[in-house]
Amino acid sequence: MGLLDGKVAIVTGAARGIGKAIALKFAAEGADVAITDLVINEAAEETIAEIKAFGHKVEAYASNAANFDETHEIVDKIKADFGHIDILVNNAGITKDGLMLKMTEAQWDAVLAVNLKSAFNFIHALTPIMMRQKGGSIINMSSVVGVHGNAAQCNYAASKAGLIALAKSISQEMGRKGIRANAVAPGFIDTPMTQALPEEVRKEWMEKIPLRRGGTVEDIANVCTFLASDMSSYVSGQVIEVDGGMNM
Repeated sequence: MGLLDGKVAIVTGAARGIGKAIALKFAAEGADVAITDLVINEAAEETIAEIKAFGHKVEAYASNAANFDETHEIVDKIKADFGHIDILVNNAGITKDGLMLKMTEAQWDAVLAVNLKSAFNFIHALTPIMMRQKGGSIINMSSVVGVHGNAAQCNYAASKAGLIALAKSISQEMGRKGIRANAVAPGFIDTPMTQALPEEVRKEWMEKIPLRRGGTVEDIANVCTFLASDMSSYVSGQVIEVDGGMNM
């Protein structure tokens, strides 16, 4: 038996990277999975095929998560297709880095819309469903940058800090309805983006990490599986930093 047998999960931004790893881990633990992304491209189709190999139901939905009305329509469709929704992972996110004095309004607005407003949109659409079911787990994908800040990423840091505050607030509002909300804050994770960094930059990062390695997308997926499962039934309003001890 899997930790998520019988559960239905929505994972946003799940075509690749951390979102894909979460979707695959959820399926491996018995969940049916609805994945969303801005477009359903070849990468998304590959993710769908890998999830299907676990023998569980999976559907992909093209969705602009930053659009309020469109998000409500997608959630209604997922509910109709799957019958119930137990888990939401707000993973959709982008970066548009720049120093404050050079950052444009468009850069700020785009990152806040995709990273933070999208989570509000999905939570707003989904909480009535979870309330009727008398339970559910919401996981916001934050970042250590949202906890500690980072130069040249004020828009990204603000959006990720907002996801933490959103999870804490929802946990207080919805706890009496059996709905839990938590945030995961990854540190330096080995992805194609970080692998493309100059070797000296990667070395500098590794020297800051007590475990002396970057995290894997599976490390993040494992923590999300814990938070999605009944093993964390008394965990809500928390931020789990998955950073190898980098920020203690």
